[in-house]
Amino acid sequence: MTWTPTGRHLIAGEWVEGATTFASDPARGAPARYAVGTAAEVDRAVKAAEEAFWSYGYSSRENRAAFLEAIADAMEARAAAITAIGSAETGLPEARLDGERGRTTGQLRLFASHIRDGAYLDRRHDAALPDRKPAPRPDLKLVQRPIGPVGVFGASNFPLAFSTAGGDTASALAAGCPVVVKGHSGHPGTGEIVAEAILEAIEKTGQHPGVFSLVQSNSREAGQSLVAHPLIKAVGFTGSLGGGRALFDIACSRPEPIPFFGELGSVNPVFVLPEAAQARAAEIAKAWAASLTLGVGQFCTNPGVLVIADGAPAERFEEEASAALGATGPATMLTTGIAEAFGRGAAKMAAGNAVRTVTRGVCELRSVAPALFATDGDTFLANPDLGEEVFGPLGMIVRARDAVQMLEIAKGLHGQLTVTLQMDEGDTDLARRMMPVLERKAGRLLANGFPTGVEVVDSMMHGGPYPASTFASATSVGTLAIRRFLRPVSFQNMPEALLPEDLR
Repeated sequence: MTWTPTGRHLIAGEWVEGATTFASDPARGAPARYAVGTAAEVDRAVKAAEEAFWSYGYSSRENRAAFLEAIADAMEARAAAITAIGSAETGLPEARLDGERGRTTGQLRLFASHIRDGAYLDRRHDAALPDRKPAPRPDLKLVQRPIGPVGVFGASNFPLAFSTAGGDTASALAAGCPVVVKGHSGHPGTGEIVAEAILEAIEKTGQHPGVFSLVQSNSREAGQSLVAHPLIKAVGFTGSLGGGRALFDIACSRPEPIPFFGELGSVNPVFVLPEAAQARAAEIAKAWAASLTLGVGQFCTNPGVLVIADGAPAERFEEEASAALGATGPATMLTTGIAEAFGRGAAKMAAGNAVRTVTRGVCELRSVAPALFATDGDTFLANPDLGEEVFGPLGMIVRARDAVQMLEIAKGLHGQLTVTLQMDEGDTDLARRMMPVLERKAGRLLANGFPTGVEVVDSMMHGGPYPASTFASATSVGTLAIRRFLRPVSFQNMPEALLPEDLR
């Protein structure tokens, strides 16, 4: 299938030109021009979403499930074209895009199955007790209901699974919430072809056209307008700490504050406990290097900090990690801006006092090679900026004095998406002491693995305490993600005919 982008927004079923345009920055091929969304386009899209909510928000679960499955089908029908433009724009290998497309359509079908099951509704009923003394009890029923139009921001590092029809969009649509997506300027063509698939599904299943809109933009105006719009009731965001925090502040300062579900950054520390270090230092080092460089380090679960007790095992670990990273050649990053930010972050780290450069990362235009640094536990604890994320294949080895300092480092961590323990049986007592600390620091705890794989299942938690995310109780992956876009409503002594269909 040959496909050529139009460069337009999709707003309430219509392809809309922009008054101004911006040029894309593809890894391969010629740039294309795309409309620059303004507050006016956002307003039109959000008002259409509000109008769609009066029908879509009160539609049957079967209707919404069929819609989600139709989106998945339409994306699969465009599989080759989606992979081609996604790879050209981002530089990601075609095999990676094929897998990510499968994850995206799998998410859509998973949520279809999830809402058909109905358990997510958390239906409760306390029957009336008319004879209770001293006062009778009314009949009370409770069910989860959709909150209204949702704004979603496309992510740079997942042009499919965390963008136009990604997890935020899928879970919001499953809940019954129309969606307005602010497309990511790093892959606008990918956003457009997926929006085309969603429009086909809208028409096939007879949805209100305002149920989904895509507003393209390379400026802040569209994103800020989306978060500030009074008809938007929640926002899903995956991106940088600085950009996400600015939008979070807008969401909180509105006349009607709304939940902002932002995933903002994490270094996903790995603790190599003493017995494991003694027995498997070289093996763990090679596996860590592979995880650190997977996808050129452009995963939100990239394990950027590793803590190990000082000594001979730490020496072996550093040697093996350095060799493995040194053998990894330069690779293309998602955008020129991301590559430049990686170069600045690596240079800043190299200039730091008491930080050794083990492997100096190379950054040339959009191509980067891994960087590895090392420091001691005292320096790491005294310099919180050493624990800040540098997006890309950059690792920091922290040599703690002993197990006591490893626990101190754990207590000093900021909020994380993940924390990993590399441990053997003899490390169990130390791991047991660390667990209460680590549980307060991250949304997902791992043993003897690496966090760069995120399963899309019922039990997945992809979130964590700030700054990993802005809402520590919410996940953006797995079926629990639907809860972000629902709210409980109680009905007291309500006639059967007036109850929501799911309570009758």
